[in-house]
Amino acid sequence: MNCTVAQNTLSAAINSTDNSTAQSSNIKLPPEYHMILLGIYSVVLVSGTISLSLMMHILKSSSTSSTSIAVLNLIFAHFIFLITVPFRIYYHVAQKWHLGKGLCKVISGMIHIHMYMSFIFYVIILITRLMTFYHKAGQLASFQRIHALVVSALVWVVVLIMVPCIIHFSYGQKSSADAYECFHFGLSIHSGAKVFNYIISTLIIVVATVLTALQASALRVLYRKHQGCTSQQDFGAQQKSLCFALIMVVCFIPYHMFRLYYVANINNENENINEVFLSLTTFNCLDMLTFLGRRTCYTCFLRNLVCE
Repeated sequence: MNCTVAQNTLSAAINSTDNSTAQSSNIKLPPEYHMILLGIYSVVLVSGTISLSLMMHILKSSSTSSTSIAVLNLIFAHFIFLITVPFRIYYHVAQKWHLGKGLCKVISGMIHIHMYMSFIFYVIILITRLMTFYHKAGQLASFQRIHALVVSALVWVVVLIMVPCIIHFSYGQKSSADAYECFHFGLSIHSGAKVFNYIISTLIIVVATVLTALQASALRVLYRKHQGCTSQQDFGAQQKSLCFALIMVVCFIPYHMFRLYYVANINNENENINEVFLSLTTFNCLDMLTFLGRRTCYTCFLRNLVCE
């Protein structure tokens, strides 16, 4: 009799635990998070589209250098991501997903692809500018436009081959049981993926910090060299590069710092917060606005008139 009672008690406890676990894994995104994410993605879609349109108009008359090719790749990455943003806006307006898990995985994966591709091209632009500053353009003549095109093609080929395979075979295999939920794939992060996330997040934080420090140092040297004049062409180029570096710091580092904590403590609340931090990385779509800030240094202009 006592044995039967004990078995019934143990069975009830196990069922209670299973039910609570299932309920916790199926908790829907709270309405306030839907509103926050809806606002963020709406701003990104409108301002990002305007930014890309203005940048395409400017690039029509610019020279085709290795740096401009990297910028074109960056624009293309932004363009592909912005195509997927209306689907996210639809989900946060309806607060339900009716388009199937397959498309959900693709849309979810695109925001990560956009972030990492943007980071790669930021690094290429910054390193190219820093090499030009420290070694002068003459020593970089071997790196011609054809090399930049080849590198760009290789990067996109790797992305277009690897990403569909990852999305199909491993990404989002364990998701919410609710067919109307989307963008919640935290349960898919197994132990091996956790280590990979730690490495990637740490690498991005370190690289972004180091490149920003080097870019700021280069700008300080140029500022002292030209005695505060900011109209020099090399100073303007390094200034725009510093803007790219700061965009990495502001948009990417907070997300990856939180992700280090999130990967170690995956739960519903942290997954919701992670979604907000992830959405903030998309503000890097506004990076093209840095090319619109063309300023004139009247001090240098007057100085040139005196010299003449």
